[in-house]
Amino acid sequence: METKWLEDFVSLAETRSFSRSAQLRHVTQPAFSRRIQALEGWVGLDLVDRSSYPTRLTPAGETFLAQALEILGSLQATRNMMRGHRSAGQDMIEFAVPHTLAFTFFPHWVTSLRKSFGAVKSRLIALNVHDAVMRLAEGSCDLLIAYHHASQPLQLNPERYEMLSLGQETLAPYAKAGPDGQPMFRLPGRQGERVPFLSYASGAYLGRLVDLIIKRSPMPLSLESIYETDMAEGLKAMALEGHGLAFLPASSVKKELRAKRLVLAAPAGSFEVTMDVRVYRERPEAAKHVRPGVQALWDYLRETRHA
Repeated sequence: METKWLEDFVSLAETRSFSRSAQLRHVTQPAFSRRIQALEGWVGLDLVDRSSYPTRLTPAGETFLAQALEILGSLQATRNMMRGHRSAGQDMIEFAVPHTLAFTFFPHWVTSLRKSFGAVKSRLIALNVHDAVMRLAEGSCDLLIAYHHASQPLQLNPERYEMLSLGQETLAPYAKAGPDGQPMFRLPGRQGERVPFLSYASGAYLGRLVDLIIKRSPMPLSLESIYETDMAEGLKAMALEGHGLAFLPASSVKKELRAKRLVLAAPAGSFEVTMDVRVYRERPEAAKHVRPGVQALWDYLRETRHA
């Protein structure tokens, strides 16, 4: 049994709506329903009366709700107590960052912070986008850094969370350079030829943006997917070996472009999309406690944005 199942159940008891609770818990409705079913399987009883609308709990569900609230309250109190013992780490800022940004943007950004803001003690938690967002929603990190595009916004309530823009990033196609310095594979590709395509796994945030680029193409693209992963670094490694073409964030290929190991695989400005890099936090009025170091960094980022 997982504690998130209890949190899902409490949310459902509050909203009386599977769709609304799924939205609040940042999961799809089918995934949310499966988690409620998994909890019922663990308990051994039906907790939700699915024959009524709005949804209501069964008598067993009402009894279990009280126990779930008590369990979650006890766990939170224990966690707060343990965090209180971590006095040596009170100045450590915890970041939840998707893998791609953790490898590319974050190290350079921290270096620039040290030069202008001062020393920053940071703990990096590298995750996929969904889990990184959940870290913030569950109060398990101080700050979330993530990509943003209007077609794929993060489902974070602006009344509870605030954000600042840290810059922009371009997602574009790259391929290994051949002996003549030209890309081994390119878009839109020669007529009748299929371009070997290194793609993101289904559901990956950058993968959805690549789908948008392909959809916007003024001509059909003959891409043949031969490999997939949810990490940009994995696609870059395959592209460097000459296996195919990959869409990668510009910050992840700076060294490879300078060394001419990778080159842009399309006319400049085409087949690409620009994203924001944003930092999010829970608003102070909603958070139970905001550590001084986190507040100082946020104030600095807000001031430099307007400078």
